[in-house]
Amino acid sequence: MKLLAPGTEIDGFRIGDCIHAGGMAHIYVVDYAKPGRAGPGFAMAMKIPRMTAGDGAENIVGFEVEQQILSVLTGPHVPRFVAAGDLMRLPYLVMEYVPGQTLQHWLDTTPLPTRTAETIARLGAAVAHAAHSLHQQNVCHLDLKPANVLVQSDGNAVLLDFGLSCHAHYPDLLAEEMRNAVGSPTWIAPEQVVGVRGDPRSDIFAIGVMLYEAATGELPFGAPVTNGGLRQRLWMTPTPPRKHRADVPPWLQEVILRSLEPEAALRYPSAAHLAFDLTHPAQVLITERGERTQRTPLSTHLRRWLRAAGMHYRPSPLPAQQIEETPILMVAVPHEDVTDATLYSLRQAVARSLGIRPGARLACVTVISPSASSTSDSERSETTLHRQHIARLRQWAQGLDLARHPVSYHVLEASDVAQALVRYAASNHVSMMVLGAATHGLHMQRFIATVPMRVARDAPCTVILVKQALPFEQLAQSFSG
Repeated sequence: MKLLAPGTEIDGFRIGDCIHAGGMAHIYVVDYAKPGRAGPGFAMAMKIPRMTAGDGAENIVGFEVEQQILSVLTGPHVPRFVAAGDLMRLPYLVMEYVPGQTLQHWLDTTPLPTRTAETIARLGAAVAHAAHSLHQQNVCHLDLKPANVLVQSDGNAVLLDFGLSCHAHYPDLLAEEMRNAVGSPTWIAPEQVVGVRGDPRSDIFAIGVMLYEAATGELPFGAPVTNGGLRQRLWMTPTPPRKHRADVPPWLQEVILRSLEPEAALRYPSAAHLAFDLTHPAQVLITERGERTQRTPLSTHLRRWLRAAGMHYRPSPLPAQQIEETPILMVAVPHEDVTDATLYSLRQAVARSLGIRPGARLACVTVISPSASSTSDSERSETTLHRQHIARLRQWAQGLDLARHPVSYHVLEASDVAQALVRYAASNHVSMMVLGAATHGLHMQRFIATVPMRVARDAPCTVILVKQALPFEQLAQSFSG
C-alpha cells in the first residue's frame, strides 16, 4: 500500500505525518477528523499493514493477532488500544502514540566503551519488567528485539508490535497458518525454532540476546538465514561476553549466559527473577558461567546436540501459572524488640511456603531507621552497620533448606517501615510476603494502624501474618520450670 497523504480521512481519523515505514507496516500520527470531538486523552498513532502482491500472508495473520491481543492488554508497558479497521475493507490499528526512543536507537548511538554495566542492567531490567507484565496477562511476546522496545524518559519500557505474539486463551493463528519457525532469526529462542510457542522463557532468551549485544557489541548467534543456522542454538552457547570485552563484570555475564541457556528449564523461571538479578547485582550467585572466558568445549556441544536430537518439546503451562509456581517470596525479619519465638515462627512459615514451591526465590529483608546510619562518623561505619544486619539475616536463614531456592539479603533504610516493605514488594514483583503479626492487643489495634495491618492493606501481593509460637520442646521446658 502506498503512503497516505497528510490530511487523508479514514473512518473519522485524520492522517498526519508518517513516522515509520517498515517492511510490515506504515505508522502515522492521527487525530479525530471531526472538530470538537473529544479525544482519548493521549496522542494517537495508526498502524496500517502492507498488503501488496509481494507481501506474505504473515502480514495479514500478524495484523489479526496484534488486533486480538493489543485490545485486551493493559498496563504501562503497552500502548493503549483505541480502534481497529475492517480487515476486508482497510485493516488498521489505532493506538496510543508513546514518545521515547527505541532500544535499537540506543545501541546505534551509544559507543561500546561508554555502555556501563549499570546502564545495561537498568535497561535490561526495564524490558524484563515489561515482559513480566505481559506474562501475568498470559501473553508471550515472542518477537522481542531492540526495535520493538521503546524506552521512555522515566526509564519505563513499552513493548511494541504484537504480530507474532501468543495469548494462552486465544487461538494461535500463526501456529495454525505457518509451518516454519515464527520469529526474528537473531532473537528467536531454541524452542521457537522447533515450533513451540507460548513459553514465557522464550522472551527471557530474547532479552538475553539484547543484553549480550548491549554488553559486547556483538550478536551471540549472528544473524542466521538458514534453518540449519537457527537450529544451532538448540545446543550451542555463545562466546562468553568477557572474551569480547574484559571489563564485563562476572555478575552481568552470569545473568546473560543464564538467559541464553539452550534448555528453557535452565534459564530464569520468570522475567521477574531476571529483573531481580539485574536490579540487585551484588546478590547474583556467580557460578562457572560468570567466570568463563573461553567457549564451551566441543564435547559439551556434542552431548547437547545428541540430547536435542531426541528431545520432545512440550507446550508450557499458562504463563501466569508458571509465574505462580516459581514466585518471589519475601520475608520481613525484624531486628529489634523481637523474641526468639517470633524469629522461629517466621522461619517455620517460610520453610512451609518454600517447601511447596520448588524454584521460588527468597528475599530476606530488614528495615532500619535512617538515623541508625546517620549517626555513623563515616561511610565505612555505615557499610559496617549494613554488614552486621546482613550477617544477622544470614544467621536467621541458616535453619532453612535453600538448596533449590535462590536467596538474597537486603537492608532497607526508611523511617516508615510499612511503606518501605510495600514499595520493595511492588518494585520486585514479590508474590508473597511473610511477616510477624502485631503484638498489640486487639483493643490497641482499633486505634493504632500497626505495621502488619498497613502492609496487609497496601501490599500488591499475598501477605501472611505469622503469630509467634515456640517449638514443643521449649513449651515443655517452660511448663516443667
